[in-house]
Amino acid sequence: MNLRNAISAILISSTAILAMAGEIKPYTQQAFDSLAQAGKPVVVDVSAPWCPTCKVQKSIVDGLAKQSAYQDVTILSVDFDSEKNVLKQFKVNMQSTLIAFKGGKETARSVGDTTPAGLESIFKKAVN
Repeated sequence: MNLRNAISAILISSTAILAMAGEIKPYTQQAFDSLAQAGKPVVVDVSAPWCPTCKVQKSIVDGLAKQSAYQDVTILSVDFDSEKNVLKQFKVNMQSTLIAFKGGKETARSVGDTTPAGLESIFKKAVN
């Protein structure tokens, strides 16, 4: 296999992995409503850039988003400092809050959990 073919194979595999991964994007009401209406699983991730707990959660959430079991989960990120209207809507009082939804209905909530098993349970409750 020459270098060009090897690079092509790597790019194709990377694209396939990315296509399977859960999507992480900024929260918008329109995105949430569209996903809810379609019955899709969503995890709303409320965090702040200065929060050490949020940083630990982010690495775990990023890893979960890449797992094929959670490829259909969309993670909607909410900035704790600037999106106060969203915090009120979801009754969030602290950063490092994760809320699972399935079809627009809340199925689980976690605040401050940094255990991989605990955060995965949020994803499981969004999917099941």
